[in-house]
Amino acid sequence: MAISAKARRLPGRLATGAFILNAGVGKWSADEETAARLHGMSVGTYPFLAKLKPKDFARLLAASEIALGSALLLPVVPAALAGAGLTAFSAGLLGLYVQTPGMRRENSVRPSQQGTALAKDIWMLAIGVGLILDALTESRQSRG
Repeated sequence: MAISAKARRLPGRLATGAFILNAGVGKWSADEETAARLHGMSVGTYPFLAKLKPKDFARLLAASEIALGSALLLPVVPAALAGAGLTAFSAGLLGLYVQTPGMRRENSVRPSQQGTALAKDIWMLAIGVGLILDALTESRQSRG
């Protein structure tokens, strides 16, 4: 892998990785109220999560964020793999945005005041897809 490929990926990986890692560390010791709020919002979009207790869900979410944030920050994790994790994670967050009532303006994809916090996660989806595409493009260029 060329140094330039690693260098151009660095800003997105550092900013996103640090952001997600911090979020995970913050959720790791979530109190009952915070865990219930996170769980309740998520169950509305992803009903299969109702099987988990709120505190267990918050711990699982925290562990996932810590793992993903770390993967983005560690340059030994391939860009395509880190990008795939980030893409899946951000798609899940955007699913909350699309499915949760009150997050969007009526008859629009534009966020309401309340939905802006989730709608902004589109940047993580873009960085994840960019990492995947960059890795795939690099692989083809090095072969041909």
